[in-house]
Amino acid sequence: MLSFQRLEVYQRSIEFFAHALEIIDELPAKGHADIADQLRRAAESQPLNIAEGAGRTSRPDIAKHYTIARGSAMECAAILDVMKIRGTLKPHRYDRGIDLLTSVVAMLTKMI
Repeated sequence: MLSFQRLEVYQRSIEFFAHALEIIDELPAKGHADIADQLRRAAESQPLNIAEGAGRTSRPDIAKHYTIARGSAMECAAILDVMKIRGTLKPHRYDRGIDLLTSVVAMLTKMI
């Protein structure tokens, strides 16, 4: 196991990514490709940037990647809000997603 894989923030971001894929799979077949793609990309960006940041050696470079990951987590929360308003997201999916993202954002904020 690589060092970044042991990070709790990485593990929660991977958990959110899996949750996001479940949300995407539950979307109606038509008319939601754009938001599904945006959620997938923002959810995927989090663990990728956390891993890249953990692999860097300079403090500013590390912080840059963690900041990008934090921004992607915030974007995911906004996407879930939009989906909730559109009525395309089940309440338990919204609640679990926001819980995971709140945790990810809090940890990344401390790490930055």
